Amino acid sequence: MRGVTDSVGHPLLRRVTTARAVLEKALLRGALALPDGVQRRLAGPPVRLDGQELAVETQLALRLQRLARVPGAETMPIPEGRRAMLHHTRLVAGEQPVGAVRDLRAGDRPARLYTPAVTGAGPLPLLVFFHGGGFMYGDLDSHDAPCRVLAERAGARVLAVTYRLAPEHPFPAAYDDALAAYAWAVEHAESLGCDPARLAVGGDSAGGNLAAGVALEAARRGWPLAFQLLVYPMTDAEHATRSYTMFDEGFYLTRGFMQLAEDSYNPPGQDLRDPRLSPYHAELPAGLAPAYVATAGFDPLRDEGEAYARRLSEAGVEVTLQRFPDQIHGFLQIVGVGRRSRAAVDEIADALRSGLTA
Repeated sequence: MRGVTDSVGHPLLRRVTTARAVLEKALLRGALALPDGVQRRLAGPPVRLDGQELAVETQLALRLQRLARVPGAETMPIPEGRRAMLHHTRLVAGEQPVGAVRDLRAGDRPARLYTPAVTGAGPLPLLVFFHGGGFMYGDLDSHDAPCRVLAERAGARVLAVTYRLAPEHPFPAAYDDALAAYAWAVEHAESLGCDPARLAVGGDSAGGNLAAGVALEAARRGWPLAFQLLVYPMTDAEHATRSYTMFDEGFYLTRGFMQLAEDSYNPPGQDLRDPRLSPYHAELPAGLAPAYVATAGFDPLRDEGEAYARRLSEAGVEVTLQRFPDQIHGFLQIVGVGRRSRAAVDEIADALRSGLTA
């Protein structure tokens, strides 16, 4: 055996790995389906910080992760971390129905188009979605479940698009790919069965950063854009906020993960205020699309996301800022277990539907 990839590739070990994943998923689903009172006894005393109380199901999931000694993806070599991150997301994804799914290419990038079961007459709105993962993790599969939920509940097609990942492709590769993908979507909206007047861009975390950058450039270039959906976005690479240090351990997104992401994506000497990297420091052009900004209470990126929402509002942009005070970073992907995170994702999807209503 020469390493993890070869050993897991052995048929017997592959079956063991699959069986363990099935067991992990069943245990997590069962634990988070328990009544709140039972979950509280299992999770321990409430976690309260900054005037907020962590959702008991989230506290229990984090405790189970610690008890199982599940290592963070950031503690592994990048290739193994990518596999671990995908495994973690599949544990909480569930089986999410959607009308149709089709893989395609958006320009030179792999993409996936989700169509809701009920389409009605005429072209549908379109959300161009960029996944999170610190610019170094994530792909079409890691965010398959939330894209299905967004498409079905919002009644819109969702075009999930990949981008080149760091450290193999540092800044500005992801930014350039996001712009090219959105330009492709604008050009091909009608052939995708979508209404060019009802286009949105969105993403979570690093994907929210890219979506914000696309929205800024769309306003500068006069590209059609009706709505921007920014879910706990990274908006300021300087991260000089209270939340960045208050929640940097114990709430899934750790200081180690964020440092690895910064080291991987930012070339040496990178200007952290470059507006392509930090939308918060951009000059805001006229004509910016209305925005819905969702943040999580127990998230290191909370304060910078909310600061960007305030900047947009002060510039005259129509903004809805929604903090989910009992949630952690990454809740967008937790749609198949528990109740609280899924309720938050449903609310985000409803905002998307409202934002794209003609």
